[in-house]
Amino acid sequence: MDNVIESKVSQWLNGQFDAETVSAIKKLQQENPDELADAFYRNLEFGTGGLRGIMGVGTNRMNKYTVGMATQGFANYLKQAFTDEISIAIAHDSRNNSRFFAEVAANVMAANGIKVYLFESLRPTPELSFTIRHLKCKGGIVLTASHNPKEYNGYKAYWNDGAQLIPPHDKNVIREVEKIASVDEVKWSGGEANIHPISTEIDEAYLQMLKGLSIQPEAIAAQKDLKIVYTPIHGTGITLVPETLKRFGFTNVHVVEEQATPNGNFPTVVYPNPEESEAMSIGLKKAKELDAAILLGTDPDSDRVGIAVKDLKGEWILLNGNQTAVLLFNYIIEGRRAKGLAGATDYVCKTVVTSDLIDVFAAKNNVNCYNVLTGFKWIAELIRAKEGKEQFICGGEESYGYMIGDNVRDKDAIASVALICEMAAVAAGHGRSLYQQLIDIYVKYGYYKESLISITKKGMKGADEIADMMKGYRENPPATIAGVPVVTTYDYQLQQVKNLKTGEVTPITLPKSNVLQFVLEDGSKISARPSGTEPKIKFYFSVNQPLENAAGFEAATQALDAKIQQIIQDMKLK
Repeated sequence: MDNVIESKVSQWLNGQFDAETVSAIKKLQQENPDELADAFYRNLEFGTGGLRGIMGVGTNRMNKYTVGMATQGFANYLKQAFTDEISIAIAHDSRNNSRFFAEVAANVMAANGIKVYLFESLRPTPELSFTIRHLKCKGGIVLTASHNPKEYNGYKAYWNDGAQLIPPHDKNVIREVEKIASVDEVKWSGGEANIHPISTEIDEAYLQMLKGLSIQPEAIAAQKDLKIVYTPIHGTGITLVPETLKRFGFTNVHVVEEQATPNGNFPTVVYPNPEESEAMSIGLKKAKELDAAILLGTDPDSDRVGIAVKDLKGEWILLNGNQTAVLLFNYIIEGRRAKGLAGATDYVCKTVVTSDLIDVFAAKNNVNCYNVLTGFKWIAELIRAKEGKEQFICGGEESYGYMIGDNVRDKDAIASVALICEMAAVAAGHGRSLYQQLIDIYVKYGYYKESLISITKKGMKGADEIADMMKGYRENPPATIAGVPVVTTYDYQLQQVKNLKTGEVTPITLPKSNVLQFVLEDGSKISARPSGTEPKIKFYFSVNQPLENAAGFEAATQALDAKIQQIIQDMKLK
């Protein structure tokens, strides 16, 4: 164990930490020194999703002290940034310790003289974003680890626009946290009078806002008995999704009872993530039994949504995040135009690793499509920059997150569920399924197929291995992949695009990010991106070809799948 780790351990053993924490550290010293080293080898940092880690003792874990120090640093920065009255909203999800951490954060903020609006019980993350804007707060905090396994928790910090922190605020908060040399510098209590509980009054305002997002309410009225199955996967969605669907006009909604009760142990799943087929399996069973039209599932903090529909053979399949994004963006763009709601300055926004098909049909519909780095904070930053000049209508990313309208500045599964169900009702009114709608889009604009591989590398060694992989790709980029020449590279860390045929280099104006993209001569695209919140590196694959008619869909699917597999094998990723 190196000297830095030993020094941190010593500080925790001899500082003002509770007996339970000291005892846990001593036990790790005796029984698991490797885990102890991992718990102290670094401080948790803000990534694309804020602070996130395994719960336990140590500077690299989520616990009372790391939450308290992060909150003290955030409070210090808020007081530097604003000279008038400062207020902040705090929410939490269903995870173990989320309520405890929320109360710790509330107490620290309040002790610093900051007015705290604390939700009385669990609420979805998008409602926290809405609340910041609705109550004109200077910031916000939500305690959640989103879709991670049960041993994780997290801390997302928000700014006054309802979006997660971006530069320079994120780095400035970290800098303030790093200035705190001891937990003794944290103001743990003494401002309890500054804490104000909030409840259904915010729910009502949020629900009314959601209802205003409906584009074709008459289609819902005609299809109000559309059979919908919904699972909150033991998370916060149960608080608002059923009520939202009711207010939209749907009368035939079936909640998966086995997963309806909030529970931080997530007893029916391994990963509470609607991206995982295992997490959606109970819902799929119910959807089959009921012969439903659609299945929807949200993650614990209700910012991500996964859906399942019937394919052309009548078999249930889970759509991936790109497919749902393509359907949703296309519905909003074309639906607004059909209803006379479209404006000359309408625009949509997606991340650089999300399906390029959205760029294609947005352009065909005279709607600007902007691409930003991964993370909804970058979409929110674009909205802020364009306020009063252009009209944001929707945004999203391939990892099952979507945002409709700009009243919420983070991904919103509550709004997404409602609009996806409305989209299904519109399709049903035309005798079509969502799967058929998706194929129609491919025929009209081109068949884009995407896939994703995540490679997990845990601990200190894992971080080094991921860094080495990116260094190798950056210093020795492949000339060909699966026999097809690489024609362009996008390096978001170096902020440059390079044409490998001409050698021409052009700048990327987005902020620096450790992302590499290789574009092949046939239009295929491979992206490599280390996660900002998890110990893994993600590889995104996108291939495409024209689709003349729906009859050719299966053959095209097989050809594109084979192309993706060739790329994966050539890059030795499996």
